[in-house]
Amino acid sequence: MDTKEHVIEVTDLRRVYGGGFEAVRGIGFQVGRGEVFALLGTNGAGKTSTVELLEGLAPPTSGRVRVLGHDPHTERAAVRPRTGVMLQEGGFPSELTVAETARMWAGCVSGARPVAEALALVGLGGKARVRVKQLSGGERRRLDLALALLGDPEVLFLDEPTTGLDAEGRRDTWELVRALRDTGTTVLLTTHYLEEAECLADRLAILHEGRIAAAGTPAEVTAARPARISFELPEGYFVADLPPLDQLRVCAHEADGRVLRLRTHHLQHTATAVLTWADRAGVELRGLDVRSASLEEAFLGIAREAARRDERTTA
Repeated sequence: MDTKEHVIEVTDLRRVYGGGFEAVRGIGFQVGRGEVFALLGTNGAGKTSTVELLEGLAPPTSGRVRVLGHDPHTERAAVRPRTGVMLQEGGFPSELTVAETARMWAGCVSGARPVAEALALVGLGGKARVRVKQLSGGERRRLDLALALLGDPEVLFLDEPTTGLDAEGRRDTWELVRALRDTGTTVLLTTHYLEEAECLADRLAILHEGRIAAAGTPAEVTAARPARISFELPEGYFVADLPPLDQLRVCAHEADGRVLRLRTHHLQHTATAVLTWADRAGVELRGLDVRSASLEEAFLGIAREAARRDERTTA
C-alpha cells in the first residue's frame, strides 16, 4: 500500500500515565483509506489508551500519530470535522427524544446529514419520537452510531459498536460498516467479539500489555496457529494404531475418552493421511471435524503464550 493512501499512521507510540504506568509501549501501524482495521486485546491491553490518542483526546507521551495527515491533538480543528466517534457509552439526556438528541448533536457537526437519514441508516427511523430513556440498550447503541455518522465522516472510530445488540442488530451493523467501507470511509474498530473482527476487518492488530503481539489480515494471523482435526477413535483402536504422528505432521494431540484431537500446521496433508488410514482400515471416523484455526483460537493462544512468558520472567 502506498503511504499516500494511509489516513491513519502510528509510529513508535507510547502513553505513560501518572505513577509511571506504561499503557502503550511503542506500537506502530497504518490504516488505508476505505479499510476496516480492528484493534483487539484483552482488558488492560492498551486499546482504549491507543484509540484516545488517535481521536486526539490526549497527546502521546512519545511517538507520532497522524490522522488524515494531521496531528489529531494539536491540529484538532483540521481533523475533528472529518471524523466520527462512537464511544462505548454516549450519555444522552434521557428526557429528549431520539430525533431531538440527533438534532442537538447535528448542531455541533459541520455539514451534518439530515437527521432522518442518519436514523434510517441505523434502523431507528421508527423511533424518532421515542424518549431516550425508553430505548433498549441495543437501541441506544444504534443511536450512538447514528450520531457518529451525522457528519458523513472520512474516518470512523467505533468502540465496541455492537455491545448490547441482538443477533439481527449486530448483522445489520456489520452490513452498514461494510457499506461505509465500500464508499471509502476508513473504519477503526475495537471489539470483544472476535467473530465480528474476523468478518469485518481487512487487517487487525492484537495488543497485549501495550504491545502488538500479532498483526496482519485475519487469515494471516490465524494461519500462524495450528489447524484442528478431531474424531472418535473406532472401537478397539488406539492412538498407537494410527500412522506415526510425525508422519502425519501432527504438532500436538490430546485425547478425551474416545475423542482424539490432532493439531497440525499442514491441514491438507494430515487430513488426507488420516482419511486414507481410515479407508484402508475399513473404519468410520465418527464426529469427524476438520477446521482451520479461528481468530478466537489465535487470540487465546497469543494470550496464553504471553501469560507463560510473564510467569517465566517473574519466576
